[in-house]
Amino acid sequence: MAHPHSPLFLKIVDDAKTRVRQTNGDEVKARMDCGDKFLLVDVREESEFAKDHLPGAIHLGKGIIERDIEVRVPDLNTEIVLYCGGGFRSALAADNLQKMGYTNVISMDGGIRGWREKGYPLTKDESSAQITTAPLESQ
Repeated sequence: MAHPHSPLFLKIVDDAKTRVRQTNGDEVKARMDCGDKFLLVDVREESEFAKDHLPGAIHLGKGIIERDIEVRVPDLNTEIVLYCGGGFRSALAADNLQKMGYTNVISMDGGIRGWREKGYPLTKDESSAQITTAPLESQ
């Protein structure tokens, strides 16, 4: 069960959501079923990701996504769908990625809790990523 969020946290989330495109679990699931290409990123803590995550997701936690995104996703036009527990951390992360120049970032409102409530599949397999970026060149 999610813990209650503080008013100041909710204020910055609401502010970020005014600038961020949003989707929901039903839309993401439909797009996955159709084979649409997009990068699915779980921004929860590593321990949360290890318990379970959406099939095909990669992990870039909210605490490190801004630091590590350029190496993992060098193309600023890549379509990136972010999710977290309920859609708050993903909205904050999406807002920051847009500030960094990423042009096609979407936050999944409802997060993994909404996904789980629908009975959609989850995995623990870290090698399940269906959507990947081009391999990095050796320097």
